[in-house]
Amino acid sequence: MRSRYAAFAVGDEAYLLRTWHPRTRPARVGLDPDTRWTGLTVLRTERGGLGDDDGVVEFVAHWTEPSAGATRRGELHEVSRFARRGGRWLYVDGEHG
Repeated sequence: MRSRYAAFAVGDEAYLLRTWHPRTRPARVGLDPDTRWTGLTVLRTERGGLGDDDGVVEFVAHWTEPSAGATRRGELHEVSRFARRGGRWLYVDGEHG
């Protein structure tokens, strides 16, 4: 999860696509260059350990972006599902809250 957040923060669309499950992966991510990701708080995790094939991460990611001469701030609250495939964790999907 943290590596995907970092990829959003630096605009690494290739990494995001590589770590997205092929069943749910979009053709492109469509990152907004004006959005600046400013922090990540992991609220909880379920499963996702060494012997698990799936896991859940609930997080809040904070962002800012310019808006009419000011800075607009917001957050993305998501419960993400991950699956292990070929020994790698892949993002499956998420529900925004």
